[in-house]
Amino acid sequence: MKVNAPTKNVWFVAVILGVLGVIAQFVAIPFVSVYAFWVVVVGFVLLVLSTVLKGF
Repeated sequence: MKVNAPTKNVWFVAVILGVLGVIAQFVAIPFVSVYAFWVVVVGFVLLVLSTVLKGF
């Protein structure tokens, strides 16, 4: 399987989602704190998809 580098925009969105999910675990952020784990998972899945799929 050939992997590709993610675009900068997708990488920034994935990192923001990951950091937001980690912070939401420790600080009460409305709506995000309830789904902190899933926010991190979405960021990780987005990063994986952008690595596996070309042009994503």
